[in-house]
Amino acid sequence: MNSPVSKRFVQIRHQPSGAIIAAGPLGWGIMPFEGNYYIRRRYLREGDFRADYIPGVCFYKGLYIGLNYIAPDRTASRHLGWMYWLSNPLFPFIMFRVAVPANHPLLSVEAVDSLAGCPPLTAIPRANRPDLGSGT
Repeated sequence: MNSPVSKRFVQIRHQPSGAIIAAGPLGWGIMPFEGNYYIRRRYLREGDFRADYIPGVCFYKGLYIGLNYIAPDRTASRHLGWMYWLSNPLFPFIMFRVAVPANHPLLSVEAVDSLAGCPPLTAIPRANRPDLGSGT
């Protein structure tokens, strides 16, 4: 049975490398909030985000740490994203999610009908994937 509410999907692309950073449904998967996109880990596609250890604070959202993006071709984009690691419990949709600005010049956000043309989730087994804090 088809739902009367259709899902909307977006993909976020890194312009210099052409890599799709994230692709998934708007809502709890990829949450647009205050001009940014907060992305669940399962919807991250190509490349890695690594902590750059530059902390920050938002007086009502909490404490965050900056993230560098490493594209599949190994080019780095410094401080392309951030992650709230101690966040306000009133905003559960930003907790421990990679966030990127919607209007960053290195990113393009495209609405897509389905995820059929998107690359699959990273082929590296989860146990071998570098985590966000691995700094290498």
